[in-house]
Amino acid sequence: MLPFDKLESLRHRHDAVEELLCQPEVIGDGKRYMQLRREHGELAALVSAFEHYQRTRRQLDDDRASLGDPELREMAEEEIPLLEATLADLEKEIEVLLLPSDPNDARNTILEIRSGTGGEEAALFAADLFRMYARFADRVGWKVEILHTSEASAGGFKEVVASVSGERVFSRLRFEGGVHRVQRVPATESQGRIHTSTATVAVLPEADEVDVQIDDKDLEISIAASGGPGGQGVNTTNSAVQILHRPSGLIVKCQDERSQIKNKARAMKVLRSRLLDREQAEADAALAAERRGMVGGGERSEKIRTYNYPQNRITDHRIGLTLHKLDLVMNGDLDELLNALRAHHQASLLEAQSRQG
Repeated sequence: MLPFDKLESLRHRHDAVEELLCQPEVIGDGKRYMQLRREHGELAALVSAFEHYQRTRRQLDDDRASLGDPELREMAEEEIPLLEATLADLEKEIEVLLLPSDPNDARNTILEIRSGTGGEEAALFAADLFRMYARFADRVGWKVEILHTSEASAGGFKEVVASVSGERVFSRLRFEGGVHRVQRVPATESQGRIHTSTATVAVLPEADEVDVQIDDKDLEISIAASGGPGGQGVNTTNSAVQILHRPSGLIVKCQDERSQIKNKARAMKVLRSRLLDREQAEADAALAAERRGMVGGGERSEKIRTYNYPQNRITDHRIGLTLHKLDLVMNGDLDELLNALRAHHQASLLEAQSRQG
């Protein structure tokens, strides 16, 4: 049974937030405006589903009442099973939408990918993972902006950091954090032997300036000439930026732009997101444990997913899902995998909620 009083209250709150977002004093308050925008976005899907549910229920009641009318009976008998099925689906959808949401779900994301064990092959795999996410982002209409790269001498990435922006990015990518393992024959392997390598992925909610206050006096900013692999210069100007945040000890580097100003802005974006992630982790012990386990040390035993190229197989070990379409996944076809992870998470929340109830 749906909590109709609660749903009506949330609908009124949605309408109130919508009005507040048009008020000049709210628009002028950056932090409050962003908070209300996120709240409005979270409530919009729930309100839409609830209104659809109410329309369907009214139609179902009308059709049931029409069963006594000889002229309308046949049409009502055809519609009733369809409306009942729609109503059942909407009830499940609303139950999921009523689950406690992560306040970061609507945020954009800082995606960090680093090579783990496996030397040059690990760096190549890190680059493959980045291309996979970039292709998926392109398919769903997200924007990917590379903030920092550290290239390996034989190709691939030792590290790549990117901003991913679009509709509910963090909500879709949040379960990608962890150690990813690849099993394949490297291009440099003359004997045809399968090697195992890893890369780590971290998914951080992107912080707005109003979320994290950074005092300039807490920053130590170093400027140097940018450089690429093998000593090749990205440019001949001093544009590479390294920022040390003294209170936290966090260090962020950015050298991909030729402009020192742009590199500093990008580095500050990453720093804010890392500080927000740390702040939230410290406030929630359970989240802290999850965040520490997200990346680990890049060891093979810490894997969350295996990419087996000889068998065209991808396996997510957390939910026991195996798909034999690795080629499609690496080309950005991540929907089935991401949807399964989200469904598993929602099922776990519903089960926990039912036990508490």
